[in-house]
Amino acid sequence: MPYQSKWQALPTEAINEASLAIDKMSPLAIVDLVINEDRKVVAAVAKERERIAHGVEIIANALKKNGRLFLVGAGTSGRLGIVEAAEMPPTFGTPPELVQAIMAGGQDAVFRAKEGVEDNYEEGTRAVARLRVNKRDVIVGVSASGITQFVRGALTGARKVGARIIFVTCWPGADLQNFVDLIIAPAVGPEVIAGSTRLKAGTATKMVLNMLTTIAMVRIGKTYGNLMVDVRTGSEKLKDRAKRIVMIVTDVDEVEASDLLKRSKWNVKVAIVMQKANLSATQATKRLRQSNDLIREAIGEDIEPRLRALLALNKK
Repeated sequence: MPYQSKWQALPTEAINEASLAIDKMSPLAIVDLVINEDRKVVAAVAKERERIAHGVEIIANALKKNGRLFLVGAGTSGRLGIVEAAEMPPTFGTPPELVQAIMAGGQDAVFRAKEGVEDNYEEGTRAVARLRVNKRDVIVGVSASGITQFVRGALTGARKVGARIIFVTCWPGADLQNFVDLIIAPAVGPEVIAGSTRLKAGTATKMVLNMLTTIAMVRIGKTYGNLMVDVRTGSEKLKDRAKRIVMIVTDVDEVEASDLLKRSKWNVKVAIVMQKANLSATQATKRLRQSNDLIREAIGEDIEPRLRALLALNKK
């Protein structure tokens, strides 16, 4: 009887005809091969644009109602989730608990592969229970193959408590259509190295997760135009960025921007509202709270014309 495997029919395990002779090719030829294959990633993700936009709205609506976002995966998929979660606080000033990653194998698996942990369905369910996922939350399951048992266990646990579920996979045929709220499935095709989903599948997943998290943050007011106005200022680089943002928006000089930030305890939004509305730090904080933390509403001004004028000036 021919050997049958539940993995052999998956597109993530397929053999790529373009790279059959990769071990006989020159380094430059392999670089060109990989570039050509990666071009397929953007096209595959673009086909999922409407589903990605739907996912953004699901996440943004949950965050507006005090829900949280969880990204769950194993291996490369889990590490990509960790990157997204780790970058949210410094970039958008969110509390660490707002966006969290659930990694099969826990912290020990982040830096060193722990094979086998992805097969533990029950541990996925327990991980969700430990974090007390509830009906206000959104959980994004990430599995390139679509069949990772740890992820499926986590999604099952989340479904039982009524959380919204988004599934990101590179297998369009994944059998979870009737179990999750939304499937995002860029069909990237076989990898250059058969089964190595850290390649095209990983790139596609990174693109999708970038859009889901970043655009959701934009939708809840974490930017003013495309300026990072909720940036945390824990380093000299970020303090400089905060200063430049205040200078751009309020048209003050470096000394005045520094003074505003010091008086606002390095809260960029508060500093901007203080200057634009001639308010104290306490009054500016209250104004922002009344405006749903949106600068545009707090000062009644659109930043786009100022940014366009600045770009035009820089081109001269």
